[in-house]
Formats: sequence, structure tokens, C-alpha cells
Amino acid sequence: MNRLACTSSLVALIVAAAPAAAQTITAPADENRPADAAPARNTDPADIVVTATRRSERLQDVPLSITAFTQADLTEKGIVSYEGIARQTPGVVLDRRSDNNLSITTRGISTNGYQAGLQSTTTVYLDELPLTTIGNSVTLDPNLYDVERVEFLRGPQGTLFGSGSLSGALRILTKSPDLTGFDASGLADIGVTPDGGGVRQRYNGMINVPLASDTLGLRVVGFYRNEEGYVDNIGTGVKNSNTLKDWGGRAILLWKPTDRLSIRLMALYENSHPEDASLITPELGDRKRYTTIPDLYTSKTQLYNATLDYQFDGAHLTSSSSYGYQDGLFEVDLGGTFGLAVPFNLFDHGVWKTFVQETRLVSDPGGRFDWTVGGYYLHRNMFLEGRQASTPDFLAARGLTGLPADATFYQFGSDARSYELAGFGELTYHLTDKLSVTGGLRYGKYDTTVDVHAGFNSLYFAYVLGGFSGELAQTPIAASTTDYPSAAKASWKASLSYKPSNSLTTYATVSTGYRTPVYNARAGVASTVDPSDLIIPEGAGSDSLTNYEIGAKGRWFGGKLTANLAAYYIDWRNIQVQANRQSDSIQFATNIGRAVSKGLEAEITVTPIDRLVLGLNGSLNDAQVTKLTASEAAISGAVKNARLASPHLQGSFFGSYGYDLPSGATGFTSFQVQHVGSFPNGFPNTPGQPGTPSPLTDYTDTYTNINIQTGVRIGRLSTTFYMENVTNSRAVTYIHPEAFTYSRYSILRPRTFGVRLGYNL
Repeated sequence: MNRLACTSSLVALIVAAAPAAAQTITAPADENRPADAAPARNTDPADIVVTATRRSERLQDVPLSITAFTQADLTEKGIVSYEGIARQTPGVVLDRRSDNNLSITTRGISTNGYQAGLQSTTTVYLDELPLTTIGNSVTLDPNLYDVERVEFLRGPQGTLFGSGSLSGALRILTKSPDLTGFDASGLADIGVTPDGGGVRQRYNGMINVPLASDTLGLRVVGFYRNEEGYVDNIGTGVKNSNTLKDWGGRAILLWKPTDRLSIRLMALYENSHPEDASLITPELGDRKRYTTIPDLYTSKTQLYNATLDYQFDGAHLTSSSSYGYQDGLFEVDLGGTFGLAVPFNLFDHGVWKTFVQETRLVSDPGGRFDWTVGGYYLHRNMFLEGRQASTPDFLAARGLTGLPADATFYQFGSDARSYELAGFGELTYHLTDKLSVTGGLRYGKYDTTVDVHAGFNSLYFAYVLGGFSGELAQTPIAASTTDYPSAAKASWKASLSYKPSNSLTTYATVSTGYRTPVYNARAGVASTVDPSDLIIPEGAGSDSLTNYEIGAKGRWFGGKLTANLAAYYIDWRNIQVQANRQSDSIQFATNIGRAVSKGLEAEITVTPIDRLVLGLNGSLNDAQVTKLTASEAAISGAVKNARLASPHLQGSFFGSYGYDLPSGATGFTSFQVQHVGSFPNGFPNTPGQPGTPSPLTDYTDTYTNINIQTGVRIGRLSTTFYMENVTNSRAVTYIHPEAFTYSRYSILRPRTFGVRLGYNL
């Protein structure tokens, strides 16, 4: 589970939007935001500037595969969350069960779309704080309004971003106050899903106030979302049950007493409450699901950050301290485990407290050497209280007694404390003005201590499945403490970059990444349903990968043609996988041998005539298991040459045209055509039953999703009309890999019409 939030009462204005007619080639980052380093070399106003290497550089000069989005890009395309980002980024797939219950797959590095109990393979950062932890948790999908930029870095980013960035890192960078003048904006987005769905409301507002000219400024953002769902739950009797209510905001104070020093303080709060999951059961009918309780993945998030930037002669110092407090509910009907014949509900409450301190010193550009050196410390306290319950009526009907009034048959809890301490550095030597070589290293140490709270278990399943009645004894679970051995791991990268001209960069990179070990909470426990079933193993050791990549980035004809191309080969070793014991669906983590992911990525943008922008991005990927022992196959359900959970082909074609209208108004029309190929939801066999095909294995649909927008801007007012999912596709985009969820399929939201009204003061 994952959430964050800040305590701060913020005013939600509804007064504006970014310009309706956005371009994909944009100006540099806000100069008032403390940069990660000094300005980039040879920039011009049409360049995109990113900070993926912890210094400001032109996107085209960075020897990495990066897709960047400005706020104008996000607003024009209607991107408000991870889903839109994933559809516009080559090699990326979003596996979405519900709002706040999702994971991101990059370059095929995923064995299934759920990754329960495992650290994410793609890290999500909100400014300096990592939001992602484990895959079956509540993961906040933050509101994307008034952000400075979103950067999606593909390939392992372990050198600068640490464990978890095994296959990539998604960075959401918030916008700092403008110290030079007052500003305010707002955006209202009202959509309707006529085909059985509801009304979708999104309201955003921003106000920027300079408190002391050129020295002190405050920027406040507020938002509210009430998005009626499109799935009917016939078990709870609720129509459009997967409704989302989400509200919150952030306040940022920037103090810049001198040209060298700036201090930035941020407080953020978000309360995200999806009222049910979005998974369906196709056999029940169109957009239907069945649970006896709503599946909840709620998130209340607080985030506080203090960042100090100081410009020395020749180097830039950044010290960032972040604290996140995340409170979430994970409540799920697990009745599918026994074909809905046995009530089985899970009620989890989790609290995550995360502190992150990063200090780094980055050299100014201009010399033969560019260098970055820094230290990183993360401490996370994960508190979990949970229970599994039947229903009083079912217990009475079966003649079962001895359990609490709420029908709890298993009660558990834990408090896990983990830390990561790392030092990192990168050094680039410019051999000539055109040829550069880069080396980077990160060495990290991590440790985990788990306190298991006293609880109890019972023979509920054995009695029910065996047809017994009578008193169910509550078997105590003693409190215990386990201090897992500390471990250390290094990741590194080496890159050679050649720039034959200011318009073209080519590179070859080798980089590595890893995830920290995972410990199974129920290690050594036998099944109460079938004692002959496999025993839960101790856990999964650290896995690692090596990414070999070549790429080219070009920009020609004054920016009218841009192209970013990459080819990669990834060797993934000692793979952490999630499996479920067949008899009782208990999750556990283990390791299997090896997999290879290889592919091509391309992003091409062309402006054939003034104000017409056309673009194509896409990826080809082949990811499969290459090495596996018989014992690994038996425990995981994998087989040699099994595909990993990613499509062979994925991409999008998009375009935008701006034009003049009478009375000084301007207009635009744009479209996005997104295509995703089919892929499996997990390994083909049943864990613990070698050679037995899993009844849960299935393939998503190959689908094409079309969105269109057209808008007009008159002075400070912008109006945009849009249609999403033009063909009203019901394509299956995700399939849950576990038996306990009766409704396991996620589909595209049906065709939705809407209007966005914005005003910028």
C-alpha cells in the first residue's frame, strides 16, 4: 500500500488552464525553480530542458531514453494521471486494477501485472520522494495540474535513483512560485459517459502571489475530482460503482534571498477514495463485476519537502529533505478463491512513514569534466493491521462458533522498518567537443526489521471445506521480531556519447539496476486447507539486470523534425517473482533463473507546415524467460521461453493543428491514436503443480484507442471539446493473475464526451 499527503488548507480556484494549443517542443523549465544544476549548454527557446542527470540539460543531449511532458502537453491531451503518461510513452504499459491500485511495466520487465509483495520495477518520484514500494499496495496516482514537467526515464536508473528503478523512473516535478508577478489559473473538465457510465468532474485551480518582489513567493494549487464510474457491481447492487472522489492541494513557498541561495518549502495533501475496483467478470454481462463488499484502495497522503539550493563558484549544491505520511485501506472480497462458495474478505489498514534525505553537488558545465557526487538516506516505517473474515450469517448457517462477532477468523499485524543508505557519483569527460565518456556508480546498504504483532488463526477453511461444524478454536500467534541481515549492492553505468553536430547526439550505454530482497511474512507456514501443498519459502533475494543500449537523438530544420531512437538488450538475473499457493491463495515471493528483454523504441515528431505537428512513438519488444531450473519452474509456474507480461508492439500516432479564427481568437484540433498489443497476465503453469496449466493464465486484447480534441482560445479564456475512446472499445487492458479475485478483467472506459474550460489571469 502506498499513499502520501500534507496538512494544509488550500483554496481550490477554478479559474484557468494552460494554453489550449500546446506544442510538443517547448521552452526551458521555469527559471524560478531551483535547478538541479547550472543551465544547459547551447540551449535555445525551442529546446526541451530536463534534469534526468541531476543537472539541467537539453533533452537531446542526454544519453538516455527519456520522454518529457510539459503542462501544456498534459492539458491539451487531457492527461491527468499515470494512464495518459503510459499511453504516450514508448515501451510502457500501465497495469490498472483500480484507481490507486496499479503498477507500471517498462521495457517488458515484469512477470505479471500485479507484482504482489515485490518492489516495483519502475520507481515513481514526486519531486524527491519515491512513491512506489510494493506492487500489491495502494499507490497514489497524483493529480497532474500545474506541474513543471513529467519525465519518463527508460532503462535502469540505479546510479542516480537507487533500488526499484530496475527498468525506469517516472519523475513528476512540481512548479515553483514565480517571484516576479501575480498569477492565477483554473481548469474545469466535465465529461459524460453516455453508454452506461456517469458524469466525470475535474476542477483545478492555482494562485501565485509574490510576497516580496524577486525574493519571496507563494504558489497554491487545489483540485477536486468526482468521477462517476462505468462498472456495475451486481453483488453490492451499486451502479457505476467504481466512482472516484479525489481532492487536495499543495502550497509551495520559495525564498531567494540572494542570486546564489534559494530555499523551497512544499506541503502537499491528497485524499483519494475510489469507491470500488474497476475489474469486471465478462461472463456477467457488459461492464459487470461481483463482490459482496466494495473493493477499496483508498489513500490519504501527506508530503512535506524542504530543498536548499546554493550556487558555489563552479558547482551547485542541493539538499532535499522529504517526509511522507501515507494512510491507506486495502479491503478486498477474496471469495473467488473457492468459487464464491466460501465467504472470504480481507481488511487491511496500512500506514507508511517515509523520510528521505538527499544531498548532491553538481559541477557547472563548460569544462572538460562534468561531475555529480551525492549521498542518499531513506527510512521507511510500514505499519500493517489486517484481518480475514467470513460473515456472521454464513457461520450461523454452518453451525460454526467461537469467532468474534465480526466473523474474523485470522488476525495479523506487523511493523516493518527498513532503511537504505547510499553514496553515488557520475563523471563525464569531454574528450573533444563532440566525444564524451560517462561513468557512474552507486553503492547502497539496506536493512529490514519486522515486528509481528500478536494475533490469532483458526481452522476456518478446513472446517468449511471438510463439512465440519462446532467451535472454531482461536490459535494465538505470538509476537516476534526478526532482524533480517543487512546487505549491500552496487549499480553502475558507462556511456559513450558522440555529437557530430549540435543537432545530433548518438550514444552507447551499459547500465545496471537491482531490487532489494523480499521476506515472506508467512515463511515456513503450511496450508490449513491442504497440508501437502508447498511450504511458503523464506523470501526472494535481490535480483539484478544489465541494460545494453544504443541510441540517437536528432533535431533538424529548426526543430521541424525531431527523432529519438533506441535499441536495447536487457539481461535480467535471479528474477523476483510473485506466486500464490494453490490451496489457499497465499502470496509469496521467490526467485527464478533468468530472462532477456530486447527491443526498439522510436519517437518522431515533424512539423510539415506552420502550426501542424505530427508525431509517432512506438516500441517493439520481445521479453521471455531464458533460464530455469526444474525446482524454480515448479514453485513459480514458469516455463522456459515463457513470455513476460508486456506487448510485442505498442505505440501512438498523434497530431495537432493550430489556426487563426475571427476577432483575434485562435483554435486547434488534435488527436491521439494509441495501439497496444496483447500480452499474458502471468506464467502458464500452476505454482506447486509442475506441468499443470494454470486456469488463471489469459491474454489481454490487442486494441487501438482513439482520442480527439478541438478548442478555441479567446484572450485569456480557452474552451476545449473532446471525445475519448472514439470507437467505444471494451478492450481488456489488464487481467488479474490471482484466483481469489472473482472479477479479474479491466477494460477501457467507454466512450466519453467532455469540455474543458480554462481561464488564465
